[in-house]
Amino acid sequence: MKNKDNQSAQESNPRCPDSSAFKQQKLPAWKPKLTASTVLSSFFVIGLFCLLVGICLILSARSVNEIQIDYSDVCLNCSKLRESSSNWDKECNCFAHFTLQENMPGDIFMYYRLQNFYQNHRRYVLSRSDAQLLGQDVNIQNSYCAPFATYPNGTPMAPCGAIANSMFNDTVQLFYYVNSSTAIQVPLLKNGNSWWSDKNVKFRNPTSYNLSSAFAGTARPPYWQKPAYLLDEKDERNNGYINDDLIVWMRVSAFATFRNLYRRLSRTNQFADGLPAGNYTFHITYNFPVTKFQGKKQLVLSTITWSGGSNLFLGIAYTVSGAVIVLAGFVIAAIHLKRRKKKTYFQRHPK
Repeated sequence: MKNKDNQSAQESNPRCPDSSAFKQQKLPAWKPKLTASTVLSSFFVIGLFCLLVGICLILSARSVNEIQIDYSDVCLNCSKLRESSSNWDKECNCFAHFTLQENMPGDIFMYYRLQNFYQNHRRYVLSRSDAQLLGQDVNIQNSYCAPFATYPNGTPMAPCGAIANSMFNDTVQLFYYVNSSTAIQVPLLKNGNSWWSDKNVKFRNPTSYNLSSAFAGTARPPYWQKPAYLLDEKDERNNGYINDDLIVWMRVSAFATFRNLYRRLSRTNQFADGLPAGNYTFHITYNFPVTKFQGKKQLVLSTITWSGGSNLFLGIAYTVSGAVIVLAGFVIAAIHLKRRKKKTYFQRHPK
């Protein structure tokens, strides 16, 4: 009778679900039976696994070869000169010397590291035009780029926005001293330093028969020394909006202290195995001032391991999580044993 009533109800109401096990939620289900032994073993296994992974990550990060060179004070005069945008056409150079006590074998990555530079301000993060960076013809006055959208005469900035205007634009060259009087330039790669998805999906140059005509009618941001189409005059594939330095900078950081990849070592000639021990000098064309916001700048040379660079955060996070889980397992085990002991006592000594 019930089946007939259900069928008649379904016929009278077409919105009623079919009388199938799936639609009526009658499929067989598996429910784990949580006992003290299964719960505690899960806690200890997961906790020990996290501890093991965390220790491996920390040991791997500590095995990274890295050297940091702070050039904020060395280039203090250049920084003061660059505080005014009116000095954009005045070149200022400085030098930072350092010594490698032992060889740095393998792939070498050069980073620039900024301290006390806050990229996480809401207005700063929004101050860009993704449509413009895709090479589209857009009215940037309707974007979030202001006040870095147009000049007083109406000429649009390319690229617009506070992020692009504040791009790190120091030019750094590395020289190796073969002997006390002879120095050779270390070959560094300018391209291939950004994410593939950024380079090939999120950034595009405007279409035109050449790059300078594509940017006709626009002007560089106020704190740039060159227009966008001259960022890399030697390589057309690394110019304009698809310049690796620009792409790397446009991916803003969540913290006030951060590092971005700047160059990679080209492993050729005497640098085929990495950087040999000896004396080196950074030749810096200074364009990025930091004194106004009490910032610091460093250049970092670093190797990598299977887990990446020398960042200890992930290893510490795994280790702390594993320790907390194991500790929670011991606490649960103690509570369980205490309650079981109390229960056994009352079973043996009933009132």
